[in-house]
Amino acid sequence: MRTLRNALKIAALIVATISFSARAMNAKFFTKNNLTHIAPCNLGGVDTTVYTMVDVAPGFAGGIPAFMEYLSANVKYPAVDKENKITGKVFVAFIVEPDGSLSNVKAMLGPSETMKAEAIRVLANSPKWTPGKVGGKAVRARFTIPINFELPK
Repeated sequence: MRTLRNALKIAALIVATISFSARAMNAKFFTKNNLTHIAPCNLGGVDTTVYTMVDVAPGFAGGIPAFMEYLSANVKYPAVDKENKITGKVFVAFIVEPDGSLSNVKAMLGPSETMKAEAIRVLANSPKWTPGKVGGKAVRARFTIPINFELPK
């Protein structure tokens, strides 16, 4: 029993010494002015940065006319909103991935929850976009668009 206690004391002392030594050696890197020395987490060499400013903006394949055509063919006006004559714009934010697919599609603002859900559905099912580029390289880029819900007069 005494040997076990001594072994535990020695182990605790070694751990404390190693922790203190590591802290002392790295203290200069963790000061307020030296935070640039701490490298960000890298997930297997994949760049997970989401850009809000890019050299070439992402866009729908075929441009704005093709996007308008896609929306008119795929947006289904929610029945409850049609009955209540609710109109307005839904602002949708999403990320255009380097391969052109869309992710993190979220309705930020809109006149009704059903219109927001429809805007999300349509964008989540859209064909691939042309990705945004920084320095000639395709990157993840945040994009926000309004989708207008209007009833015919």
